[in-house]
Amino acid sequence: MYPFFLIFLSFWSCNDVKLQQPEFQESIQRGAVVFEDFCMQCHMADGKGVPKAFPPLANSDYLMKKRKESIKAIKFGMSGEIIVNGQKYNTAMAPLGLSNKEVADVMNYITNSWGNKNDKMVTEDEVSKIQQ
Repeated sequence: MYPFFLIFLSFWSCNDVKLQQPEFQESIQRGAVVFEDFCMQCHMADGKGVPKAFPPLANSDYLMKKRKESIKAIKFGMSGEIIVNGQKYNTAMAPLGLSNKEVADVMNYITNSWGNKNDKMVTEDEVSKIQQ
């Protein structure tokens, strides 16, 4: 019984098991490149965005609580008012023309950067199911 408890405890205490998977880490790394190429101009290198213009991705309640809406925005662009961390934003985001894989990768990057923590990997298949 005691050895089983130690094994259970070691698995239970090992945070971010999924984040340690090579596939997840590779997606995050690819997502960093996508972010730099397509997103950084508006959301800034530190993910803090531009007050009253471009919402923050850093510690973003919207990003972390509205997964499908966030994927949809990256995949198809968005317009209309949103509230992020208690602040209103109403600047349009143009479609970026990214593939489903690139959308998944950048979602994995931004949801695991700047204080965000997401251990549920966004997959290409998940993104492909998001419709306009």
